[in-house]
Amino acid sequence: MATAQVKRAFRYRFHPTSEQAAELSRTFGCVRKVYNLALATRTEAWARQERVNYQQTSAMLTAWKKTEELAFLNEVSCVPLQQALRHLQTAFTHFFSKRAQYPRFKSKKKSRRSAEYTASAFRFRDGRLTLAKMTEPLDIVWSRPLPEEAKPSTVTVSQDAAGRWHVSLLCQDSAVQPLPATDTAVGVDVGLDHLLTLSTGEKVANPRHERRDRARLAKAQRSLARKAPGGGTNRRKARQKAAKIYARIADRRRDHLHKLTTRFVRDNQTIVIEDLAVCTMVKNRYLARVISDAAWAEFRRMLEYKAQWYGREVIAVDRFFPSSKRCSACGSVQNTMPLSVRAWTCACGTTHDRDVNAAKNILAVGLTAPVCGAGARPQRSTPGGRSAMKQKPLRREP
Repeated sequence: MATAQVKRAFRYRFHPTSEQAAELSRTFGCVRKVYNLALATRTEAWARQERVNYQQTSAMLTAWKKTEELAFLNEVSCVPLQQALRHLQTAFTHFFSKRAQYPRFKSKKKSRRSAEYTASAFRFRDGRLTLAKMTEPLDIVWSRPLPEEAKPSTVTVSQDAAGRWHVSLLCQDSAVQPLPATDTAVGVDVGLDHLLTLSTGEKVANPRHERRDRARLAKAQRSLARKAPGGGTNRRKARQKAAKIYARIADRRRDHLHKLTTRFVRDNQTIVIEDLAVCTMVKNRYLARVISDAAWAEFRRMLEYKAQWYGREVIAVDRFFPSSKRCSACGSVQNTMPLSVRAWTCACGTTHDRDVNAAKNILAVGLTAPVCGAGARPQRSTPGGRSAMKQKPLRREP
């Protein structure tokens, strides 16, 4: 892939003035309103066996602005509203291609507060970003530099549940270039006692980010539960206090995964992983919390887009492959292997660490199955409807 086509989203904190915060809050509300109106219209049309596309909803938006009830839509920039309709069109495209569920309505309290601006709705000069309908540039905390001569194509402004404001600038990054090819490959087995176990024998400890703040989080949630429902000031403050703890946990988890995936992509030409059904696994009420905290799906997502950026390869093996029960020395498969068994000895005399053995088997089947099978079944289904043992990584933005 040509490096000129690599686009990265650079995300920064910023501190809006009271006028800017009010303008952005209005924009968030209008974006949510337009999205929900368009979704309701398309859903009703679908019930009548009719289809409504983006062009038709765009014409509806123009008509909505002329009504007395929705005249307030004219008070904000029209670009984020049009982008909301494009996002809805993308959601329906993914639904019809069976890559996602049916689009859901945006909630005032639970949905992400964000608005996307294209180049016609912002001005970026000399490191100063000014959005449409604003007279002053945003006070951005430039925690890292943008690529040289960067020209953002889109700008996304958002506010998280903790009240923090972020701006994301999508730019082409010519500094992303394929790394020199190597002959190294590694198999990765994910777990809970250890977050990752490599075929080399290395084990990466599970930091258990949520456990570190569990007591503080429980205290904040109890305080929130005691507040009377109805959206009062005290309840809003209690909700934001709990959200700040959640945000701190998520920030630590994301930082740790970025460091791990960058290291794996830098040091290995081929990374072999398991295709785990994480969405199904978190339905286990005994393990849902620790599985969610481990963030296996996010680890794979980061690994895939970074591998594509830097010319590496990620291979996913079938989730039903018996990596733990199979001896990596002789290939024999044990009948049973309870989770309580962490080490075992094969009939051939080889003693295995359960996780290291699984990682070795994952690496072996990932490299050989496309050629000879090696007792492994090809992957049955993957996101996007693809079916293969060897996947090409998806194109992702950070």
